[in-house]
Amino acid sequence: MIFYKTEEEIELLSMSNLLVAKTLGVISKEIAPGISTLKLDKIAEEYIRDNGGKPGFLGYDGFPNTLCVSINSEVVHGIPSNYELKEGDIVSCDCGVLLNSFYGDSAYTFTVGIVAPNVRQLLKVTKEALYKGVEQAVEGNHLGDIGFAIQRHAEQNSFSVVREMVGHGIGKNLHEDPQVPNYGKKGRGLKLREGLVLAIEPMFNLGRRDIYQDSNGWAIVTADGKPSAHFEHTVVVRKGKAKILSSFEFIEDIH
Repeated sequence: MIFYKTEEEIELLSMSNLLVAKTLGVISKEIAPGISTLKLDKIAEEYIRDNGGKPGFLGYDGFPNTLCVSINSEVVHGIPSNYELKEGDIVSCDCGVLLNSFYGDSAYTFTVGIVAPNVRQLLKVTKEALYKGVEQAVEGNHLGDIGFAIQRHAEQNSFSVVREMVGHGIGKNLHEDPQVPNYGKKGRGLKLREGLVLAIEPMFNLGRRDIYQDSNGWAIVTADGKPSAHFEHTVVVRKGKAKILSSFEFIEDIH
């Protein structure tokens, strides 16, 4: 079932997503060689709680942490650990928050020190594709228009799109209908209406699109061991132009 949001609900969703954005900004200050991903997780949890929120992922279907922290060949759902980041790594931090009964959700893939040029390009193109998808989240378009824009940008740049993992509706539940694939055909799928709130989250691989689930039951990993990038915004479908509720400004003021 699809829930269209009122203006009052969108305002509450904006607050949840602002806290996510600020949490990712706090994390971005700490990302450097030598810090453990578990330390990043603890910083995020403390910041969320100090600001009146609850970690949205902690305990969700049994997930053990506040952040999904996915390193290099991990696509999404990486579990924070004692692994210490090192020069040349890339690390996706996906953060969810529950505030005022509504969820916020956003993700950003960070570089650790100097990263190989082809990997840096992977991150650049994945992030660009996110915004190309967001541009299509307008009333009268279809879900397929979002997926088509994202897929085309990946393939024009010789990267592959992960198909099994998708974006989603979001509101009082972390995952709501509809699913938002990162591939598709123009004019296909659900017709978009104002008030639909979507988490759009392209995941691109440097190599093949094939993935598998790690033995820990959570992390999704590229089958060929090559790097993967992930960026995510929560947006509201509007007439003419989508409204982005999350933000990368607190990250990019630093990086």
